[in-house]
Amino acid sequence: MSATTPDEDDLRDLARHEVPEPLRNDVRVLGEHLGRVLREAGGEELYRDVERLRELAIRAHDGSDPEAFAEAERLVAEMDLDRAEQVARAFTCYFHLANVAEENHRIRILHERESALPPRQLTADDSLPAALQQLEEEVGAEEARRRLQELEFRPVLTAHPTEARRPAVARAIRRIAELVAERDRLHIGGTSLAENDRRLLFEIDILWRTSPLRTDKPTVLDEVQTVLGVFESTFVDVFTAVYRRLDDWLLGERAGVTAPVVRPFGRLGTWIGGDRDGNPNVTARITREAATLASSAVLTALEASARRVAERLTLEATGTPPSPALATLWRRQRMLSEALADATAGEAPGEVHRRVLLVVAGRIAATRSRDADLAYANPAELEADLAVVQASLLEAGAPRVAYGALQKLIWQVQTFGFHLAELEVRQHSQVHAAALADIAEHGVDGPLAERTVEVLDTFRALGAVQRRFGQAAARRYIVSFTQSAEHLAAVHELAAHAFTGSDELPVVDAIPLFETFADLEASVDILEASLEVPAVRRRLAENGGRIEVMLGYSDSSKDVGPLAATLALDDAQARIAAWAQGHGLVLTLFHGRGGALGRGGGPANRAVLAQPPGSVDGRFKLTEQGEVIFARYGDPTIAARHIEQVAAATLLAAAPSVERQNAEAKERYADLAARLEGTSRRRFHELVRADGFPQWFAEVTPLEELGLLPIGSRPARRGLSVSSLDDLRAIPWVFSWSQARINLAGWYGLGSALAEVGDEDLLREAYATWPLLATFVDNVEMSLAKTDERIAEAYLALGDRDDLAALVLGELRLTREWVNRVTGSTSLLSRRRILGRAVALRSPYVDALSLLQLRALRALRTGDAPESTDDLRRLLLLTVNGVSAGLQNTG
Repeated sequence: MSATTPDEDDLRDLARHEVPEPLRNDVRVLGEHLGRVLREAGGEELYRDVERLRELAIRAHDGSDPEAFAEAERLVAEMDLDRAEQVARAFTCYFHLANVAEENHRIRILHERESALPPRQLTADDSLPAALQQLEEEVGAEEARRRLQELEFRPVLTAHPTEARRPAVARAIRRIAELVAERDRLHIGGTSLAENDRRLLFEIDILWRTSPLRTDKPTVLDEVQTVLGVFESTFVDVFTAVYRRLDDWLLGERAGVTAPVVRPFGRLGTWIGGDRDGNPNVTARITREAATLASSAVLTALEASARRVAERLTLEATGTPPSPALATLWRRQRMLSEALADATAGEAPGEVHRRVLLVVAGRIAATRSRDADLAYANPAELEADLAVVQASLLEAGAPRVAYGALQKLIWQVQTFGFHLAELEVRQHSQVHAAALADIAEHGVDGPLAERTVEVLDTFRALGAVQRRFGQAAARRYIVSFTQSAEHLAAVHELAAHAFTGSDELPVVDAIPLFETFADLEASVDILEASLEVPAVRRRLAENGGRIEVMLGYSDSSKDVGPLAATLALDDAQARIAAWAQGHGLVLTLFHGRGGALGRGGGPANRAVLAQPPGSVDGRFKLTEQGEVIFARYGDPTIAARHIEQVAAATLLAAAPSVERQNAEAKERYADLAARLEGTSRRRFHELVRADGFPQWFAEVTPLEELGLLPIGSRPARRGLSVSSLDDLRAIPWVFSWSQARINLAGWYGLGSALAEVGDEDLLREAYATWPLLATFVDNVEMSLAKTDERIAEAYLALGDRDDLAALVLGELRLTREWVNRVTGSTSLLSRRRILGRAVALRSPYVDALSLLQLRALRALRTGDAPESTDDLRRLLLLTVNGVSAGLQNTG
């Protein structure tokens, strides 16, 4: 954060962590600019306080000064609240800028790697071409290509409140990122560099002066608009970029003159506006509006894309004559709207392909505005018109034009349709049960409870969305806490009640969500019983035997602990896959993964490759939420890399070698798995089922205060108290432990389980050959690296339960010790230099924010501070933003 060149300590620190020179330069420039802004806005005293706390935090963290931690605590305690807020905001700004620098460097590395490769060379071991090549070697080229054609990747965007940044802050960060990237792209110097510096200072000043906290909670439609912004900036182009990249590799020199090989495999889903489980703000009206907003966004994008393609089709008819089919299409367009046809003919005289496509763009606009005379009835009609244009270009001997930008537009239509993302509904099984009981007592036309009416209106909203945008726009209905086949039957029964006397019953696929340990254990029995439900059998007959099952990572982890949940999920997937295969069903497992490790987070591609045989089979669907959406999809280069990695892993997961490794490991280590599962679950229950644990948890973490943070439309808990963890949602459970620098939700119980086994050779062998265990342990290692025992101790001391604090700290030390033993490491992340370097560089700065948060939390818990409760809470919530930015994950 220095406003001058780094001092000797800074330089030694950078050298120790081997920071690449370009990244170091970005951090230096941004740090200097932030220092200048702090001096201009807050004076030399603010700058000195920030620097003093920074220096003390570094010395305390690296152990070079035994007194530094206590001195840092005293410095924080002596600040008045205004100064503490300013310092917290300064560190938060620093993390935002450091994140920008790291993201820019990641993009830089990806670009450099690509530019250094000769044509058609495999980009990386985890690329789609590499996966396809390995698959061809194992199953033959024909079978590999067939599997590629059936590949499915379905990210489902959710509005779970784990993105702590205000939209205004996120926009400021994006503008700064563009300016940092400009310094690389333009190789600027002299006047250009001075201009870039001036603009950077301007944007950093804006970031500093923008309040990090929202004044009001976002509405559901605010959340919809936020994700639509990601679509407009990234999603609209990134899927087609991945398709094109793979197609170019597959076709080689024939690329651009031959019909594309790649079939679009990406499909977006969304829960935003459909997920009403525990969120009373999601109503039937909101569901309809969310679908309308999404459709408007994609139709706007398709119209713009069509007009861009038309601008390039300046092909004179004598040299590129229209086909008879194109001439017929033009006549049909004139019949639809002579005025529009005449206008386009005047704009493109003698350019028949261009004017046809301009009318296509006009019809897409009419579809958005609901002009019945001109609107397309469905995406298939639009795709058919585009196919006529493409075929005409081919007949005229212009294949490069046919398979150029026009092909991208066709892929966009195939990927997004007119709905952009399938809107999925989710509701709790008990809500359905209560609604059916209400209807049974009063009749469907009787005086029903407000919630029952809303349940029925939800199905009517689904019908309305399907009528307007097609079945693909909204047909999946997820049943939270599915504990019997009756819970699935209830969905179909309620849909029938909602449309009593009507023949317009919507298509509904009831999807079970198995969340708790007990539900996972009973999953196959529930699925088997569901085949006796007539409505379920009817849907399976209609859809070719395709069935979807959702698995909840969050609640299962909160239920039995992270390791036991991971093993239970693995076992459930294997059993469900075998059950589906036995019935000849096409299974898609839907993974309800969060961003944090306690919620199934971590690298998605590694997780895919560790799944049981038959459980992926070329189809992967998962939730993407909060900060994960922006981290994975906020930048086009990073988004393309992520999509390709996950798609490659999805394709490769069914390779014989991968399935064989997972199957053999599961059998070989079955006894080990049972021991690990049992011990870790008992250790976890010893803690969370102790008398008074929920209340103690609320005391030693900022749980209550996080509920005040207006970062999502959804309530933080199902009930009004924390007397039971059952009422607490998984997100605040994980978020709270993360803020307290303990990250307990990601690792608790593993140390005891590994120690109980005790056979270090066996555990190392399992780590080396069992992908599931290796992925879990590596994720735990990262989680542990973000903990800080000294700060964790300070949080745990806020509660009057030395016994529970001792359990947590003891398990933390044991887990750290055994993770290092199993991985053969001298210290956490010592084998993963890049990740270890990033965590080590950030930790002291996060420590500084944690000390500020502790000051506020301690005062709130004791109640004897001179400052007001509201002011203390404001300081605490400001630090939440900073710690989230520093750790790069929340819930």
